[in-house]
Amino acid sequence: MERPDTGQGAGRCLTHGTCEWSGQLSVSRGGRGGGPPGTSRKDDWLPRLSIPAAPTPAMADYHRPDANTLQALKDVANRLRIHSIRATSAAGSGHPTSCCSAAEIISTLFFHTMKYKAQDPSNPSNDRFILSKGHAAPVLYAAWAEAGYLDSKELLNLRKINSILEGHPVPKQVFVDVATGSLGQGLGASAGMAYTGKHFDKASYRVFCLLGDGESSEGSVWEAMAFASFYKLDNLVAIFDVNRLGQSDPAPLQHNVEIYRKRCEAFGWNAEVVDGHSVEELCKALWQASQVKDKPTAIIAKTLKGKGISGVEDMENWHGKPIPKDKMEEIIKEIQGRIENNKKLSPEQPVEDAPDISIKNIKLSSPPNYKLGDKMATRKAYGVALAKLGHDNPRVVALDGDTKNSTFSDLFRKEHPERFIECYIAEQNMVSIAIGCCTRDRTVAFASTFATFFSRAYDQIRMAAISESNVNLSGSHCGVSIGEDGPSQMGLEDLAMFRAIPTATVFYPSDGVSAERAVELAANTKGVCFIRTSRPENAVIYDNSEVFQIGKAKVGNVGGEKIVTSKCNLTVAGMNIKVIDLFTIKPIDAKTIIECAKDTTTKRIITVEDHYHEGGLGEAVCAAVAMEPGILVQRLAVQGVPRSGKSSELLEKFGINAKAIVKAVRCGKG
Repeated sequence: MERPDTGQGAGRCLTHGTCEWSGQLSVSRGGRGGGPPGTSRKDDWLPRLSIPAAPTPAMADYHRPDANTLQALKDVANRLRIHSIRATSAAGSGHPTSCCSAAEIISTLFFHTMKYKAQDPSNPSNDRFILSKGHAAPVLYAAWAEAGYLDSKELLNLRKINSILEGHPVPKQVFVDVATGSLGQGLGASAGMAYTGKHFDKASYRVFCLLGDGESSEGSVWEAMAFASFYKLDNLVAIFDVNRLGQSDPAPLQHNVEIYRKRCEAFGWNAEVVDGHSVEELCKALWQASQVKDKPTAIIAKTLKGKGISGVEDMENWHGKPIPKDKMEEIIKEIQGRIENNKKLSPEQPVEDAPDISIKNIKLSSPPNYKLGDKMATRKAYGVALAKLGHDNPRVVALDGDTKNSTFSDLFRKEHPERFIECYIAEQNMVSIAIGCCTRDRTVAFASTFATFFSRAYDQIRMAAISESNVNLSGSHCGVSIGEDGPSQMGLEDLAMFRAIPTATVFYPSDGVSAERAVELAANTKGVCFIRTSRPENAVIYDNSEVFQIGKAKVGNVGGEKIVTSKCNLTVAGMNIKVIDLFTIKPIDAKTIIECAKDTTTKRIITVEDHYHEGGLGEAVCAAVAMEPGILVQRLAVQGVPRSGKSSELLEKFGINAKAIVKAVRCGKG
C-alpha cells in the first residue's frame, strides 16, 4: 500500500484532525494479530497522530520577557558570580562553585519573580526566600548587594569575625529567616512559612526554597515534600539546583533530572525540568508555578557546578575551595566579558496584605482551676493551657506528630481546629514546620510529641537555636513512669538534649498548676522552650494563685536538715528535710539551691529524677554548686536501659520512688 499523501509531511485525518505521517510506527499487539503484548512492527503507511495539547487559559497569558530584560538577568547572574568569587577568595574559604551553579536561578528569582521591598527585607508582605543549600551563602549576599541593601564592599568581609556575613546564612542578617547549612532542613521551614501565609496570614506572599541536589538524599526533604503536597501549598516553590557534583563524589543521580521530576510528581508536586542556566526557561517555569492551584511546584534545574569558571566548570574536587588569588583576576575578566551592561534591576513591590498582628503578653484566658490534692497529669494540663492560650490570642498555633490524644494537644484542636497542624509521624519535619511558622513573628507555635521522639529531630532543634527561633516544644511520656509501653517510648535523654541548646529554656512542671503556668511563660519567652510533661496523674500541690517565674525554684520547708530536689512529687514523712521544686532546669535557680544547702548542717543534696544520670537534673545541680566547697550531691536517677512494667514497679526498680528517697536521706544522717 502507498501512503495516502506522498507529497506532504502531514495529511488530514477525518477522525483526529491533523496528523503526522511516519514511515515507522510501534503498535501494541495486545489481543489481535500475531504477536505477544509489547511487540512492534513497521508499517510505512500507518499514521502517527500528533495532537498538540490545548493551551490552558493561564499559558495563553504568559508574556516572554523582552530581550533587554533577559540580557539584564544574564548580566546580573554573571555579576553574582564575580561577587561570589571575589568574596570567597578574600576569605580564603567558601564555596564559589556552588554559588556559580545557582547564579541564574538567584538572578531570576530576585530580579524578575519575587516581590519584596529591598530596603525592608523582613517586611511581612515580602516574598520569602530560603537558601537550603546554605554553603552557597555568598551568592545570596551578592543578590542583596545587587538589590541595594548591602554595600558590595561588605562582601569582601565574608566570614570575618566582625562581619554579619557568616559562612552560612544566619538571622544576624535581617534578610535571613532561618539559619541553614545543616542540609535538608530549608524546605521544611519553607513549608511552615507557606502554611502560615496561606492559612493564617491569608496573604499574597509566596515562598521560594533553593535546594542542592546532594541534600535531596536527606529524608527530611521528602518529609517536607509530603507535607507540602498534602496541605496543597500552592504558594510554595522548591528549586533543585542539580549541578551533579557533591562534596566528595558526584551526587547519586548526577544529571538524571527525569528521576528527580518523577520523584517530585510521585510526592504530589507539580514538577518542571529546565536548563538552570537559561534565564528564559527559569522565568517561564517560575511564572507557570504561580498559575498552579492546590499543588506546590518543584523546578528541577539542570546546572553545572562552577558554571562560567574556565577549567573548573563541572570538574570534581572543587567543592568548598576558593579560586586561587593568582588565577582570580583572569577568571573575573573572562566573566566580565560576558556582561553587556551594568543596568540595575529592581524587584517588583509586594502586595501589602499581610495583617498587622501582636504576639506580646499572651495570657491564659482563665487561671488554673484545681483543688489541692486533685489528680492531674501534667501532659493534660499542657493541653488545657494551650487551648486557653488559643482563646486569648488568635496567633497561637499547635502542631503535633499523630500523638495528639496522648500529648493532649487534641484539646487545642477541638477548640481551634483552624489553627491546628497535624504533621503526622515525621518529627523532624514537624519541628522545621514549627520553626517556619514562627518566622517574622507571625505565630506563637507549640509542637508536641513524646519527649523521646524529639531525639530524631535534634539537629532541627539545634538549628532552631542558630535561627534565633522562638519555637515551643512539649515532650510528654517522660521517664520510666509511663510503665508498660517500655523503653522505646520513655523520654530519658530529653533534659540532656535541651540543656545543651544555648537558647533553651527547659520547664519541668510538677503539677497541673505549674504546667499551665509553664505553657503561659513559654508563649512569652524568647528562644527555644521545652516543656517536659508526664503521663501519670499526680497530686496538685500548688494553689491556683501561685506565681511562677523562669529560673526561680519553689522551696517546701518540711524541716531544716536535708534537701531533696525531687521531680517525683513525693513526700518523705517524718524526715527533717527541705523540698525544692526547680520548675525550670535551665536556667536553674543556683542561688536558692546553694542557700538551702548552706542552711543545713550536713550541706547535703539529694536529687531525684526520672531521667538518665547523664545530662539531667542531677548534673545541672552539680554544675550549680561546683564552686561551693563542702556541698555534697547524691543523685538518684535511672541507670541502664529500662523495660516494660507497671509505673510503680519501675520507679522502685530504678530507685527513684518514695522508699528510695527515704533510704537515701536516712543513709546520709550525720
